[in-house]
Amino acid sequence: MGINLDKPHLWQQDVKESVAQYNAWFMDFAPKAFRETRIATIGNVETALQRTNYLQDLSPELLREHPEVLPILRMVTCPPIARDRLVGLADVSKNLVHSMEDADKPRVSARMNEEQLTQELQSICDILRRMADPDLFPWLTNKRSPDAAELLRTSTIIADRVCGAVADPVIRYAQEKRQLGAISAMLQKKGYRLDERSVRFDEMAPGTFSFHTNVPVFVAGTRGREVNIPVDVAIMPPTARASDLPLLIEAQSAGDYANVNKRRKEEAAKMQQIRSTYGGRASYTLFLCGYFDLRYLHYEAAEGIDWIWEHRMSDFEKLGI
Repeated sequence: MGINLDKPHLWQQDVKESVAQYNAWFMDFAPKAFRETRIATIGNVETALQRTNYLQDLSPELLREHPEVLPILRMVTCPPIARDRLVGLADVSKNLVHSMEDADKPRVSARMNEEQLTQELQSICDILRRMADPDLFPWLTNKRSPDAAELLRTSTIIADRVCGAVADPVIRYAQEKRQLGAISAMLQKKGYRLDERSVRFDEMAPGTFSFHTNVPVFVAGTRGREVNIPVDVAIMPPTARASDLPLLIEAQSAGDYANVNKRRKEEAAKMQQIRSTYGGRASYTLFLCGYFDLRYLHYEAAEGIDWIWEHRMSDFEKLGI
């Protein structure tokens, strides 16, 4: 017997309640998060403008020394340039641009030879200079220094553009953190403990759970080689036997209906990989909050993927937790 996939008479009401729950969280969280991000971003924009002499001294040397300015510089153009669009316009290595915009460690490619690196960084500078928004940088026309009022206006506009580009990832990360926190609180209340050791997912001790767990699977086209796929939560019930696998939970949230169709296909592919590797021993369940419509639910049910709504977490008990 399923948890929710075989109860279509509940779906319509569940969608309404899930959307209401997500909207309530968003209204409380998003404005504060955006303001905090905006304040921090204005400072980063001002620093980037100073380092480029207010866009008058763009050079390969600058980008090599300060690759972290590139996400900001993409927002100074008219129109702002998406990361992969910059790759095409400048005809440069995708790996170079993505490395420079790595959130944890911005850097230029260490493997690229010096001549090619300089050429590609110069190409990026040429595109940014050519497409710089003249309304944001009036001082470039007559090569003068900007005054304080111009700098404040320009920095604020660019910061808003940067915040608009990063707002969705910030919200997605916060929502994931909140969902995993809800699961953790529920499990710990039931006596489970978080296992932070680096053990294989199928070697977890009964009564433990882990986050962002790698599950080895066999994927077609890899010649029998194991490939790790990440799963948000792995839970080993206290009654598990030695041959049992942990329950695998994928936390999913959505702030609108537009993007869930692509996600459902990714989830189905992950489920198929797990099933083809572990057969009927594997349990894979979605944990949903937000805009998941009936079409999405019908698709997942047809693929044999069950789900638990965040607004009704008592359904976890149906998994034997």
